[in-house]
Amino acid sequence: MRPIILGISAAFFFAVTFILNRSMELSGGSWLWSASLRYFFMVPFLLSIVMIRKNLRPLLQMMKEQPGSWLLWSFIGFGLFYAPLCFAAAYSPGWLIAGTWQITIISGSLLAPLFMETIHTKNEILKTRGRIPFKGLSMSLIILLGIIFMQVEQAKHISFGGLLLGAVPVVIASFAYPLGNRKMMDICKGRLDAYQRVLGMTLASLPIWIVLSLYAIFTAGAPSIGQTYQSLLVAISSGVVATVLFFNATDLVRGNMQKLASVEATQSIEVLFALAGELVFLSTPIPSVLSWCGIFLVTLGMILHSFTSNKKEPRQRRAINAS
Repeated sequence: MRPIILGISAAFFFAVTFILNRSMELSGGSWLWSASLRYFFMVPFLLSIVMIRKNLRPLLQMMKEQPGSWLLWSFIGFGLFYAPLCFAAAYSPGWLIAGTWQITIISGSLLAPLFMETIHTKNEILKTRGRIPFKGLSMSLIILLGIIFMQVEQAKHISFGGLLLGAVPVVIASFAYPLGNRKMMDICKGRLDAYQRVLGMTLASLPIWIVLSLYAIFTAGAPSIGQTYQSLLVAISSGVVATVLFFNATDLVRGNMQKLASVEATQSIEVLFALAGELVFLSTPIPSVLSWCGIFLVTLGMILHSFTSNKKEPRQRRAINAS
C-alpha cells in the first residue's frame, strides 16, 4: 500500500500545477515562462537537498557515463511532458487538462511492451518482452470512465478548436512522462535515489528550458512578478515535492509492470484535487450530479486498482526490468 499512498500524495501536489497554470494564463502570463521557470526554480532546491545528503558526486559520475541517454530521456520525460501541459493551459481550463491528463493511466500500461522483463523460475532465468497488464488496465478504464463523466457537461461549452489544442498536447505528455521515467529507472538501475534522479533529469532538461525562455523574452517579454511567484510555488509543490514522492513510489515497484501501472493510475486523483482547488480559488461552478457520479467511479476504480495490484504473486515468479 505504501507506493499507492505515495502516489496519491504526489497527485495532491501535482494538482497545484493545473490550478496555477490556468491562473497564470487567465492573468495574461505566457505558457513559455510557466514551463521554463518551474525547472529553473527546481534546480537550487534539488541541488541543496542532494548536496546535504552528500549524493551529488555519484549523480554527476553517472551522468558522465551516459550523457546522451540523460539528455534524451530527460527531454522526453520532462520537456515533452511539461511544455505541452503549459501550452494546453492557454486553450483549456485546468479541470479539462487534468481530466485529459488521466489518459496517462492507459499510456503507462500500453508502454509495457517497450521494456524487457526477467522472469526467475525454479530452474532458469528467462527474458521476455513486457506484457500489457490487461487486468490492471480494466481498472484504469473504470477510472477513465469516471473522469469522462466528471467533465462531459463542461466539455460541451468548449469550442472544438480549443478542445483539440488543449487535448492533443496533453496526450503527448501522457506518453512522454512515464516513458522518460521508466527509461531513466532502467539507466539508473537502482544506483540513485529519487532526489538524485529528479535533479539529474532537471539538469539534463535545462537546454530545452533555456531555449524556451530565450524565445519567450523576444516574443512575450519578461515574466510578471505574479507569474514568477506562482511558478515558484509550482516548482516547490509539483516540481520538487510531488515529483520526488512519485519517483519514490515508482522506485518501490520497479520491475513489476502491473504495480507500476497502478502507481501511475493514482494520478487520476489529481482531477479531484484540481476540481477542489478551482472551486475554491477560481470560482469553478459546483459539479453536477453526473460529475459526482464520475467522482464515485474514480474512487471505486482506485480501490479496485489498489486491490488488484496488491495481490500476492506466485513465489517462484518475480519480474525485474532490464534495459
